[in-house]
Amino acid sequence: MVKTILVCDDEKNIREGLGLALEMDNYNVLLAESGEVAWSQINKNDVDLVITDLRMEGMGGEELLKKIVSSYPNIPVFILTGHGTIETAVNAMRDGAVDFFTKPVDLDRLSLMVKKSLKNKDLLDENIKIKEELAALKAKNRYGKMIGTSNKIKDLMDTIAQVSSSKASVLVTGESGVGKELVADAIHQLSPRRTGPFIKVHCAALTESLLESELFGHEKGAFTGAIAAKKGRFELADGGTIFLDEIGEINLSTQIKILRVLQEHQFERVGGEKTINVDVRVVTATNKNLQEEIEKGNFREDLFYRLNVVQLTVPPLRERKEDIPLLMTAFLEQINNENGRDIKGFTDAAKHSMLSYDWPGNIRELRNCVEAAVVLSRNDLIEVGDLPLQVRKLSENPSITVDIGTSLADTEKQLILETLAAVNGNKTKAAEILKIGRKTLHRKIEEYSKTVDK
Repeated sequence: MVKTILVCDDEKNIREGLGLALEMDNYNVLLAESGEVAWSQINKNDVDLVITDLRMEGMGGEELLKKIVSSYPNIPVFILTGHGTIETAVNAMRDGAVDFFTKPVDLDRLSLMVKKSLKNKDLLDENIKIKEELAALKAKNRYGKMIGTSNKIKDLMDTIAQVSSSKASVLVTGESGVGKELVADAIHQLSPRRTGPFIKVHCAALTESLLESELFGHEKGAFTGAIAAKKGRFELADGGTIFLDEIGEINLSTQIKILRVLQEHQFERVGGEKTINVDVRVVTATNKNLQEEIEKGNFREDLFYRLNVVQLTVPPLRERKEDIPLLMTAFLEQINNENGRDIKGFTDAAKHSMLSYDWPGNIRELRNCVEAAVVLSRNDLIEVGDLPLQVRKLSENPSITVDIGTSLADTEKQLILETLAAVNGNKTKAAEILKIGRKTLHRKIEEYSKTVDK
């Protein structure tokens, strides 16, 4: 789609000269001789970028800038200024202008900065679109914490909705970090037990003696340090759901007691004689192959069949990469709020790097990556350099995309202009990367400024 640029200057020659140069770069150009006319044009048309003089009769560039920043914050604004008002132009940048240009304008630099700013605007617009898609997805789903539109996630959510209304025990399997706890939470929240407690136990984090006490409670004096009676997690979960994470780490003696709860819905506290009855839905999770553990003698087969009435497998992130942009955006919103930041989104290069990576740590690793990037970022957009080394290494050599059928001359032009944009207009550095002389590069740029793209 052709971008529309508005040029506002009360000097006709400057206004029309800039307009002609921008038209030669294949932009649609609107001209305004005053701030009032420019503001009217912005409200009537889809304007993608504004170039405005600073000093004009009536509404000046400073006032126009403030109106644009207030009402259309995603429209980049360039300020034109004479040498005597550079300090004022710098102040305008503090008020939200993207850049300023002294007259006479360096058309090469203007062309590069326009291209770069429009690309950034496209990224911001795309990130806003993803945020809207994320909000719509959360509003549509009965359970908003599981994010994704991939077929694998849709199938998983459909199955969760189907089994949540039953009393059946559910075994959730999948690699570490895929979100097994969210599946358990979704089962509880979509079930008739949603008003009851949801109790989580991370079995691998507790020693054998502590785990038994945590699960079933203990009586006063049951062991050294038991100065008072304590309810266990099963008792606390009565009328609701208990989630036992890393069930494969539980020792055999504790497995027997869990089996009894599943079969008879009763148990005794450690050191107690009173039988306690409970009504609890049991959801468990593991990243181990429990059938292999049964063969090794580490897990009871009868308990496995009691737990594995329904088995749900959460796919690894590398198998649902189409969900990564939504997950990135969701995590960015959360982490912005937690850290008081206002990062707008991700550059194309950062997105490419994150989509290319296989995420062995799954969703947990992705969230940690976004958190680190937010903390390190110094700009409105997260860049490749803000990402952890293992994620960004695939993007150390950026590339360009050329459509089949593009002429050799146009391909050369694209390569040179994108290289210049990548090094922020540094012609010496661009010439080194392209392995051509600086004079050759200058000649090519002059050719492009005089040629209308076909």
